[in-house]
Amino acid sequence: MTAGKTYTVSDGEMLLVLEAAEEGGFVVTSPLDPELITEADSLDEAFQNARDAASVLNESRQKLAKTRNTAPAGTLTG
Repeated sequence: MTAGKTYTVSDGEMLLVLEAAEEGGFVVTSPLDPELITEADSLDEAFQNARDAASVLNESRQKLAKTRNTAPAGTLTG
């Protein structure tokens, strides 16, 4: 595979962009979630790693939302 070449793929649940990396494998991102970024050596691994990354991102976002919703008025968070 040529480094820098990109592929847009979907498994019916997730939409991913795989960019061939110079060192091999792929850099994996999602056009639907700009914060999601991971890497993989295969298509199956790309979807699994993206699911794992999305789960961690969602947990972090929920914790951040709770922190912001429970902070006393006038308290800076973040």
